[in-house]
Amino acid sequence: MFDVAIIGYGPAGATLANLLGQAGLSTLVLEKEAVIYPLPRAIHFDGEVMRIFQSVGLRQAVETISRAGLKGMQFVNAKGDTLLTRGGTAHQGPHGCASNYYFHQPQLEQVLRDGVSHFGNVDVRLQHEVTDITPQADHVNLSVTDARTGQATEVQARYVVGCDGARSLVRKVIGSPMKDLGLHQPWLVFDVLLKSHAPALPDHTVQYCDPARPMTWCNVTENRRRWEIMLMPGDDPAVLVQPETLWTLVSRWMKPEHADIERAVIYTFHSVIAEGWRKDRLLLAGDSAHQTPPFLGQGMCAALRDVANLAWKLEAVLRGRASEALLDTYESERSPHVHAFIELAVKLGDIIQATDPDKARERDAHFKAGQPEIFEFPSPCLGAGVLHGNKAPVGQPFPQPVLADGRLLDEHLGNHFAVIGRAHVLSGVSEETQQVWRETDVLIMPTQDPALLSWLDEHGFAAIMLRPDRYIMGTARTSEDLDAVTACLCATALQPH
Repeated sequence: MFDVAIIGYGPAGATLANLLGQAGLSTLVLEKEAVIYPLPRAIHFDGEVMRIFQSVGLRQAVETISRAGLKGMQFVNAKGDTLLTRGGTAHQGPHGCASNYYFHQPQLEQVLRDGVSHFGNVDVRLQHEVTDITPQADHVNLSVTDARTGQATEVQARYVVGCDGARSLVRKVIGSPMKDLGLHQPWLVFDVLLKSHAPALPDHTVQYCDPARPMTWCNVTENRRRWEIMLMPGDDPAVLVQPETLWTLVSRWMKPEHADIERAVIYTFHSVIAEGWRKDRLLLAGDSAHQTPPFLGQGMCAALRDVANLAWKLEAVLRGRASEALLDTYESERSPHVHAFIELAVKLGDIIQATDPDKARERDAHFKAGQPEIFEFPSPCLGAGVLHGNKAPVGQPFPQPVLADGRLLDEHLGNHFAVIGRAHVLSGVSEETQQVWRETDVLIMPTQDPALLSWLDEHGFAAIMLRPDRYIMGTARTSEDLDAVTACLCATALQPH
C-alpha cells in the first residue's frame, strides 16, 4: 500500500515524485515507456517553476541545462514593425532567479529523474502500463502490466495522481468533461540543430505576425533552434513536414547546409480545461487537467504549479494534519488560475494568428509604429481555497529576495507555512493563535531584513502568512488581523495536533 501512486513520469510526474519523496511519503511511479522521449517538446519555463525546482534541491542542476531568457519576446508584423514586446529580466527577478528559461526537455527530465533517485521512499517502475483503476473506500486498486514480461500485477495506493497526459486514463475513470475554450489550430513545430557556420539569427523569441504565414522563432539552448509555423488553408500536412518544404518555409533565414533537422511534427494547439480534477482518491495534474496554447510558454509551467499546489496538501492529509476536504481546494484554486493563463494565451494567439489582411491592418493600427506596447507578464490570483481574502496580493506568489545573510528566502523557510513580519505584531497575537502556530509547525519569522521590510512597507502591511508553495495566504496590519488569518488556516487547511 503506497501513500501516492503517480501515473506518468514526464516533467509533472517527476516533479511531483521529487516533492513527495522529499516529504517522506511512500510513492509509486508508473510509466509505460522504457526511456525518456529523446526529441524536443516543451522548451520554456518561468521563474516560479525554477523556484519549485529549487525547493527540491535541483536548481543548480537545472541551471546547468537551461538558458536564462534575458532578451524577452517581440511581436513583429509583416512590415517588420515591432507591435508588442515582452521584456526580458535580469538574472535576479522576483523569484530570486531569471523570469524565463529555455531548455531541452529530455535533459530536464533526466535531471528530475536523477533527483527522484535519491529518495528511497519513491519506487519508479518503467515499462509498466496501468490498464485498470478501481477505487475503493480507503484506497485505489491499480492493475498494472509489465511490458517486459507481460506479467499483470495489482498494486494499491491511498491516492492516485494522473500525470498521464491529454489521453488520461485517470480522467476517463473520473469522468471529467473537458471545457472547450475555443482554440484548435494546427501548427508545424520544426526543430533544428545549427551548424557552426549558420548565419546569425535573433537571440530572443520573435512572433512573426504575418497574415500570409504566422510563425514563431525561438532561440532554445546551445545550438538548438525552433520555428513554429501556422498551417494555412490548402496546406497538405504530409507535404509540409517534408525537408524540402521546411527549408522553403524558412529560406529567408536559413538554408539546408546551415542546420540539421531534428524534428518536424504538426500539433493542434488546444485550449481546454477539465471540469472535475478530483473524485475521491483520484486526482488530475498537468495535461490531463488542462491544455494551453504555447503563445505564453505556460503549458509545462501550469503543470508544475499543479503539482506544487497538490504535494503539500497530500502530505497534510496523509500525515493526518488536515481532512480530505483540503484536497477540494486543489481544483478550486488552480482551475481559475489556469483559466486566466489560457485566456491570455488565446488573446495573444489572436494577435499572432490574424490571417485576414483587413483584420491584420486593424491590428497593426492599434499599435503605434515605432512605439511598441510593453506586455507585462500577469500574476493572476488563485481561486477560492486556503486563502484569507480574495484580493491581490493574497493568492499570488511572494517574491524571493536575497536576505541580509546572503541566503535566498526559501532557503530559510523550507517547506512550511510561515509568518513573516514586524516583531511587535507577531508577539501581539492571542495565546490561541500562538498555540495554533506551535501545533501546526508554522515557522515564525520576526524580521528586520531590509528586503522583507521594504515589501511590507510598499504594500502597507505589517505581516503576512505564506503557504508551503510560497503563495500569500493572508496579510495583516495588526496582531488581530493575524489572529483572523490563523483562524482561517484552521478552518481551511491544518488541524492543530
